[in-house]
Amino acid sequence: MMRKQFIKTIASAVLLLSTSACTMLDTKVDVVDDFQLTNYLGTWHEIARLDHSFERGMSQVTANYSVEGDKVIVINKGYLTDAQKWKEAEGKAYFIESDKIGRLKVSFFGPFYGAYQIHDLVKDENGDYQASLVIGPNNEYAWILARDTVISDDVKQRFVSKMRTLGINEQDLIWVSQN
Repeated sequence: MMRKQFIKTIASAVLLLSTSACTMLDTKVDVVDDFQLTNYLGTWHEIARLDHSFERGMSQVTANYSVEGDKVIVINKGYLTDAQKWKEAEGKAYFIESDKIGRLKVSFFGPFYGAYQIHDLVKDENGDYQASLVIGPNNEYAWILARDTVISDDVKQRFVSKMRTLGINEQDLIWVSQN
């Protein structure tokens, strides 16, 4: 009897984990559909974000993307100002639909994935990505990323305007110090 209960408990836990491991999109936003992963790889600086506990108090935040087999490795790094130390998290991401569509699922915590939706990209004259607007599973998660530590006012206004269309208030953004 005890063994049966134990098996039921384990089976329930596995079922719960397997359903939680799926990427649930509260809001499916328009994403780039001519995405080129090779142009996205490398280091990006976090220019702005919405507030979340996992990045709270961080400055000099970067994200580095590389490929390992069938997954994209994500290494996020930031400086915790109050603690005066660096914090780093490694995650993995997989394309949800196609590697040409900027919609991925990303995990930093085992089997739990969240959506990483590349809503807009700014390219230079060579076609290399220079700035990116990323929206999470809903409009409570948003990031502006750039290859440099600053972006032009034109790019800033372009991204802020797109966020506004998604219901994201500019006043809620944290403009990240890169000093």
